Amino acid sequence: MTRSTRNEHCLILGAGMTGLAAGYASGLPVFEAADWPGGICSSYYVRPGSSERLHQTPSDGEAYRFEIGGGHWIFGGDPLVLRFIRSHAPVKTYRRRSAVFFPDQDLFVPYPIQNHLRYLGQRVAAQVIEEITDGRSSGEVVTMADWLRAGFGPTLYGLFFEPFHELYTAGLYREIAPQDAYKTPVNPALVIRGAFDDVPQVGYNVTFVYPEEGLNVLSQRMAERCRVHYGKRVVKIDVQSREVYFEDGTAEPYDELISTLPLNRMMEMTGLDVGERPDPATSVLVVNIGAVKGPNCPEEHWLYIPRSRAGFHRVGFYSNVDVSFLPASRRERRDCVSIYVEKAYREGEKPSQAELDHLAGDIVQELQEWGWIQEAEVVDPTWIDVAYTWSWPGSTWRAKAIKALEEHGIYQVGRYARWVFQGIADSIRDGFYAGCALKTNERVTQ
Repeated sequence: MTRSTRNEHCLILGAGMTGLAAGYASGLPVFEAADWPGGICSSYYVRPGSSERLHQTPSDGEAYRFEIGGGHWIFGGDPLVLRFIRSHAPVKTYRRRSAVFFPDQDLFVPYPIQNHLRYLGQRVAAQVIEEITDGRSSGEVVTMADWLRAGFGPTLYGLFFEPFHELYTAGLYREIAPQDAYKTPVNPALVIRGAFDDVPQVGYNVTFVYPEEGLNVLSQRMAERCRVHYGKRVVKIDVQSREVYFEDGTAEPYDELISTLPLNRMMEMTGLDVGERPDPATSVLVVNIGAVKGPNCPEEHWLYIPRSRAGFHRVGFYSNVDVSFLPASRRERRDCVSIYVEKAYREGEKPSQAELDHLAGDIVQELQEWGWIQEAEVVDPTWIDVAYTWSWPGSTWRAKAIKALEEHGIYQVGRYARWVFQGIADSIRDGFYAGCALKTNERVTQ
């Protein structure tokens, strides 16, 4: 009697949350471009006055904690996945505090804006209610702009949704298909009630959880149960010979491959063509800031910004979620704040490093002018190449691309790999499913 294995050369690309979950479930090797696990969800630390990134909290705790891609709060998800997370990294549960901020009026309107019209004044509220309840457009809805205008009416569209999406999508909202209905639910009853009184919170992220010690702790503990090979950046995949080529000059054969890399990048690296233009993505500059708190510093977890001189669309406050994001000596005094700021770009329009550094300075200055921060102790920008994924109206590129890769033994798993919006918990779930499906199984032969 002998034992043999099948899928002897199965690989996993990417040690973000999805790839780690797949490696955890399967025991298959995971290849990661960076020198640490977690992908854009990984946490890091910077001491006040320093520019050096540390991937472990310093022993004295005197460092700001940030995340590579801005705030990544864990919402929704399968209860068993959440149990898994809690078993590896203790978490706290939070209730969302978010708002829309209008700088020209110094006005904060609780999110979602359509359910809190009383903050906009009686005239505007009455006009928006009429448009939402009776004046919806009967025209064809093709683009996200069409959907926003038809769903929220011209008044609220012009006041918030148009200028915000101009920034958030880098202008793509006029061309891409609608896909934000889950984020911005429209309930006419709540719209009317919210014009006069408080209403229950709604949305996909009303509550969320976050590891007490940061996401890096979760990713590191998952990585300890995986065979992760770091510093392995993929540059080419030969789908005919089924080999993965890395930047360091090495190559790995594969029978089947779990990829968590962005779908558009996989199509480029494989050279596959489905005869349709790829769906678009936006890149994001994330500027992490540790600063002395200003006199007008908000208490919200994050804010949506429809207008800003520097062109950013969202500001999040790590330390408003939890003081553990602050240096240890500042946590009790709470005189400092840990912030992330997001500015979107169309894919392929990355500014030079000098331009990005200058923009980071402009962002700091604008936040200072608003009174949100005083002296900035840390300013740390990060470029996220594929941050948000979109689709052209009527596009079948995504489905065709995923199928083309599957025909060559490549399975796209996770948010960017499958070109969908989903949170960390769902990405971990998908990684588990994929890992279990390709797990190396022993079979017994006589």
